[in-house]
Amino acid sequence: MSRIETWNIGFGRIGEKRELKFALEKYWKKESSLEELEKTSAQLRRRHWDYQCAVGIDAISCNDFSWYDQTLDMIVALGLEPERFRTISDPVERYFAMARGDESRPAMEMTKWFNTNYHYIVPELSAALQGRADASGIIARYAEAKAQGIEHPKINLIGPLTFLANAKRPDSPDVDALGLFDRILPLYETLLTQLAQLDEEEIIIQMEEPVFVTDKAAQMGLLIRNAYERLASIDSRLKLYVVSYFDHAVEAARVLAQTPVAGIGLDFLYDEGQNREALQAIADSGKTLIAGVIDGRNIWRTDLDKRLELLESIAQTVPAERVILSPSCSLLHIPFTLRYEEKMDPAVKSYLAFATERLEELNVLNALFRKKSLAESQHQVLEESRCALAKRRESSHVTDPAVQERMKALDTLRRKRKTPFKERIVTQHRRFGYKPLATTTIGSFPQTPELRKMRRDYKEGRIDAETYERYIEEQIKACVEFQERIDLEILVHGEFERNDMVEYFGEQLSGVAFSENGWVQSYGSRCVKPPLIYGDVSRPAPMTVRWSTFAQSLTERPMKGMLTGPVTILNWSFVRDDQPRSETCYQIALAIRDEVDDLQKAGIGMIQVDEAAFKEGYPLRSAKRPEYERFALESFWIATNVAEPETQIHTHMCYSEFNDIIDTIEGMDADVISIETARSGNVLLRIFKERGYEMEIGPGVYDIHSPRVPSVDEMVDQIHALLEVLPPRQLWINPDCGLKTRGWPEVEASLANMVQAVKEVRQELGI
Repeated sequence: MSRIETWNIGFGRIGEKRELKFALEKYWKKESSLEELEKTSAQLRRRHWDYQCAVGIDAISCNDFSWYDQTLDMIVALGLEPERFRTISDPVERYFAMARGDESRPAMEMTKWFNTNYHYIVPELSAALQGRADASGIIARYAEAKAQGIEHPKINLIGPLTFLANAKRPDSPDVDALGLFDRILPLYETLLTQLAQLDEEEIIIQMEEPVFVTDKAAQMGLLIRNAYERLASIDSRLKLYVVSYFDHAVEAARVLAQTPVAGIGLDFLYDEGQNREALQAIADSGKTLIAGVIDGRNIWRTDLDKRLELLESIAQTVPAERVILSPSCSLLHIPFTLRYEEKMDPAVKSYLAFATERLEELNVLNALFRKKSLAESQHQVLEESRCALAKRRESSHVTDPAVQERMKALDTLRRKRKTPFKERIVTQHRRFGYKPLATTTIGSFPQTPELRKMRRDYKEGRIDAETYERYIEEQIKACVEFQERIDLEILVHGEFERNDMVEYFGEQLSGVAFSENGWVQSYGSRCVKPPLIYGDVSRPAPMTVRWSTFAQSLTERPMKGMLTGPVTILNWSFVRDDQPRSETCYQIALAIRDEVDDLQKAGIGMIQVDEAAFKEGYPLRSAKRPEYERFALESFWIATNVAEPETQIHTHMCYSEFNDIIDTIEGMDADVISIETARSGNVLLRIFKERGYEMEIGPGVYDIHSPRVPSVDEMVDQIHALLEVLPPRQLWINPDCGLKTRGWPEVEASLANMVQAVKEVRQELGI
């Protein structure tokens, strides 16, 4: 095998123009065949391999493509499908039923992949698990990549310890799935034994173990040693490289250095310098180091001169010939390419590097590190990078004196609301008069193709503002009428004017830019286009008041104003890297604060400040969490403590394991919090009871990520399960997330069933 100098951990799969998204959705709607979906998928794989080959990447993954999620693919490869899906004979139907549910089976749980906005399918394991490893899908991708001209395709597998750490035990919810290590490892051994037959030459296996950058790694030493001594000894043709990312993995790296693995991959950008402590152990072992030195999570151009200094420093311990250069993590987490960005401010565009540009940077950095002569194209990349970095440092549109002046008064705003919750809630109940088990939704309603077309036509100048706004008013009016018709109690305006809960606000804030095609996969076919926060942030004008007040004028029932919180805007954006993230978050909080004040002055008495991404911003190491919690809490307070006592502040959180952050949630001081619990029953809710949480809570009673319509009886049962944990006076009843991605027929039926379920439960309770 030729020497490997560059390595790509993984590439996106959704397509630079979201081709896979549209192919999947057509297939799910039965508007296209499986053959058409497979054709689109094959075209994308070939294109993505071509991009990497063209730049000269040596180690290219053959199986980083997925129809939905790589953890789900791993579940299938290990034969660990939950029992309720095993009666589905067709493997494709079974695969999508696991991801999305069907008429009779709830989908598997989803949660965030470590501290990213990417969602994975949570493995469901039990003490009686009966897996059957089958590498046929991986083998097919390997053969396809070989046929495409990739000499030595790299096979990506989620490592056994990360797989177990990310799994749950439905049979024993309080038991760590790592206890099933001795049941899972033989499945991995069987899988690798099958893969060893692929080639007479070396076969590169990338074992992804991001759990090694968490605090759990310190307790995993014996499991790490056991796993990789066994797995790396299966066949001499298999060369296992264990990679971690998102933080430091010093403990695990030192253990891995004593096993027969071929190499160890470490993130040298998000480790705060700590991974250097593992370099000597790697050097002494004679193993290869895969050095993550190009940012796979953010999109600002790389300072190649500084990265070269970093690499040369690493090479003082690990010889350069044993150092492979790579991105810090998979490029799944950033957009595909700047090639189609024609409307972006050229100055801002010059600051950026998306996935294909990251590969070019990796190629140039490798040439510099190996002291190779640079080709003309490489010289151009290097000089453009140096020039853009210099201009960005000197740019006047990055710094706003008015924002800087306002930031000086922050100390007076970093506090909770003046009136305690117990006093506020009495005032709020007197104002709104809602019953226990109050019904509402999280905010958004379905976005139809017609609506998206109208918004697109307006943005591109094909219709005027009057036509567009009249259309949005009609949508809001119909939505309000529907909510009143089914007797929903606390209403929303439907968010028809919004494309995305972060993008909508980002488009109205100064210091923020947007791409045309900067899409990033969130889950399945769901993609987001994160804002690019390049400078100081401010709010030039009200952003939501016009639509909220119009909606409130249509009804006597309370109408929630809907805002996205500062921490979520921060965590779902690509954030400038030239100042602390906390400073940027405070600036966003000041902008949201102005909107909260304008809404309450306009008569909107309930204001939901969504912090869906609050949890995912948490550092993976507990030692780093207090600083994050401090500025995250302060940012939420800055945004909301302008509210008067009679103004009720709601918030919403997604896919969070609340046990370790319950104190922080309580510290947010929101009057009502809604949370996603539909896929996990009331397990997540129990911590609120154990903690003695006093605020009001709206646990999701049905899963909006699945197209199925839950029955009245099903939701009655769900409400009863909630009542086992918390009293009616403390509970709100709502879906577990916004309804934007669902269709109107299923939304109408599901919400009507939800309201009817509440009426039946209230009648039982005598409310």
